[in-house]
Amino acid sequence: MPRHGVSSGQGRPRSGREQTLDRSLGAASLRLLWMGLALALALSDSQVLWAPAGAHPLPAQGLTAKFIRLAPQLREGFSWWNLTCPACKGLFTAIDISLRNEASVAQVGSVAIKMCTLLKIAPPAVCQSAVQLFQDDVVEVWTRSVLSPSEACGLLLGSSCGHWDIFSSWNISLPAVPKPLPQPPEPPAPGSPVSRVLFLTDLHWDQSYLEGTDPNCENPLCCRQDSGPPPASRPGAGYWGEYSKCDLPLRTLESLLSGLGPAGPFDMVYWTGDIPAHNIWQQSRQDQLRALTTITDLVKKFLGPVPVYPAVGNHESTPVNGFPPPFIEGNQSSHWLYEAMAKAWEPWLPAEALRTLRLSPRPGLRLISLNMNFCSRENFWLLINSTDPAGQLQWLVGELQAAEDRGDKVHIIGHIPPGHCLKSWSWNYYRIVERYENTLAGQFFGHTHVDEFEIFYDEETLSRPLSVAFLAPSATTYISLNPGYRVYQIDGNYSGSSHLVLDHETYILNLTQANEPGATPHWQLLYRARETYGLPNVLPAAWHDLVYRMRSDMQLFQTFWFLYHKGHPPSEPCGTPCRLATLCAQLSARSDSPALCRHLMPDANLPPVQSLRPRPPLC
Repeated sequence: MPRHGVSSGQGRPRSGREQTLDRSLGAASLRLLWMGLALALALSDSQVLWAPAGAHPLPAQGLTAKFIRLAPQLREGFSWWNLTCPACKGLFTAIDISLRNEASVAQVGSVAIKMCTLLKIAPPAVCQSAVQLFQDDVVEVWTRSVLSPSEACGLLLGSSCGHWDIFSSWNISLPAVPKPLPQPPEPPAPGSPVSRVLFLTDLHWDQSYLEGTDPNCENPLCCRQDSGPPPASRPGAGYWGEYSKCDLPLRTLESLLSGLGPAGPFDMVYWTGDIPAHNIWQQSRQDQLRALTTITDLVKKFLGPVPVYPAVGNHESTPVNGFPPPFIEGNQSSHWLYEAMAKAWEPWLPAEALRTLRLSPRPGLRLISLNMNFCSRENFWLLINSTDPAGQLQWLVGELQAAEDRGDKVHIIGHIPPGHCLKSWSWNYYRIVERYENTLAGQFFGHTHVDEFEIFYDEETLSRPLSVAFLAPSATTYISLNPGYRVYQIDGNYSGSSHLVLDHETYILNLTQANEPGATPHWQLLYRARETYGLPNVLPAAWHDLVYRMRSDMQLFQTFWFLYHKGHPPSEPCGTPCRLATLCAQLSARSDSPALCRHLMPDANLPPVQSLRPRPPLC
């Protein structure tokens, strides 16, 4: 559910004298490491994420990779280039004791602002606002964290000084009930009922969007009141949206929802979050709740009696990505958000579903909405304890076992896709999907803003595709995309239904046409999956075969690349490294697993530290 971005690349620090911070702060400046890293995660990802497509492949993904990229700048910026390992451990021991005993949030924040500005993570005004927003939670996390001085120094100085592995491995327990033999799904009989499910994700309403403002401002989000006017040589933000680092005005979301007629009618709606905009440095709880209630009311207005089943995105909270586990109580807990969601969504969900986000939309089908923030690399609260937060995966096992016992099928919806999660969470989820492959009929996620999928394989051979997670494109344009939404055709509501996905359609608003003078917005069908890709069905094996067809058929891959970006691909061509990274990303629903891609595409010639994904996880 995630965070983001800056317009320019992370600049290198200036010379040592220019960049050295106030030495009188002493150890206090050192103890700001985690504040700076938290801000880097929150503010810098979009500049990494939305690098030109031709720059693929990117370095290894995940928190560790981001920290590695920052560590040299931190060492230079804080004059740590001659820091020895014993001295580092001594300093961080003192830091730990000092912060636990006499934490001064204001002092921490002051140095963090300097760090953010020094490393050019964001413009100074953004740095100041972001630090003030993050500082209370980040200091709280640090004081509760089990990070040791050895781990901190291993991060800062390298593996010879210590091992940084706060996200250690863990395993959930699977029931002793033997796994039933895999049952290949059979296509429904001709004439069987088909359900249409509207899928909405990543709406990102910008309450301050303003036509005519600079779409390429220095802030992480533009096309806003504080973006200023564009240079005389460039046009300003369009009326309906913009191909830049901008989110959507409310009128575009109203247009989307009011123009759904040709794509319907719908039997139900899956809505997987990220309602607020990407101005993550200046959001209050009041802003987030206003976005929640405004967009929920809009969905109710235009969809009427159609049942809507939601999931929470990473942007719903503030600070962004901040979803404390249930043992965090008081003002820093997420109760303020969950209670507001329960109230807003009460007309759609029965009382039990409001508590568990588990329900039965029709006989024989169970729907489970996962809070994927508890798998998120960017949820800094998981530095305290990342082992199955809230017991969610163990609970999921119980729900799937109960469904198997009754012969029910299950759909899972969530925001962040499993392949973008923390490694242990992702690998445990992968095990669960394999165990319950006969029960799990569909997986639906968003978050990446582009149109892709993730394939699951049997763990023994990594050769038999057994499930697929569909990653639908965003409503927002962020960054440089057309607005869009997805419709799934599902095996319908009848006795014995498989509830499998039969096909899907993607609709977009062509901004170039919509922003023409005098034009009105027209939401149009972009493509149908089976027709466009020549798929016999949309079962896992068909998507597996598609990846290999795209590997040898450049024209087919270019079609995929065009649709991946909702009809507005980058101007830079996607060369061989880009193509292989993109294809490998579709093959792996298991994070940080380069061996999986090398196993499936042994002649792809991927470097050892190659990211499987063309982009890190989005916002």
